[in-house]
Amino acid sequence: MTEREPVPWAQLAADDDTVARYSERVYRRAPDACWWWLGAISDTGHGKFRAGARAAGTSRVVSAHVLGWVVEHGVDTLGAGLVVRHRCDEGACQNPGHWMAGARADNIADYYARRGRLGGPLADVRGAAGRAVAVRDAILAALPGGPEAVEVGIAVALAAGHPSGAQQETLW
Repeated sequence: MTEREPVPWAQLAADDDTVARYSERVYRRAPDACWWWLGAISDTGHGKFRAGARAAGTSRVVSAHVLGWVVEHGVDTLGAGLVVRHRCDEGACQNPGHWMAGARADNIADYYARRGRLGGPLADVRGAAGRAVAVRDAILAALPGGPEAVEVGIAVALAAGHPSGAQQETLW
């Protein structure tokens, strides 16, 4: 078994084409709202993105929020052993205001502490990937109708994951 080459985060974040393609896949909303990933979704509900270029030897499939973090904050802000955590518990969220760097153990502790919150993202009956795909698909379907239609689509997609009708209050 061979070791994988490290992701060239600094190169990817400095590549204008990569940053533009990343940005095109983010549905931006109000500054305090989740900004949803409109591209591929992993089985953990995180956005996946092919960054870089094959010709340059930098092509990698990466987690979208990690690339977003590096673009927003720089590669040096994500030290060894740190991960990008979501304050909103939405793995597909690309809003830099919802992210923080932290230890993987803290990320896991957050999950166990909040997974049972009635109406919360981590309690969605579809799981993280099902939730992210439902929201992504709702946004894409509603885009021709404008921002109001998109907001309704997001609300319906989120509510569908909680048959009890419970809704989570904002965490911050």
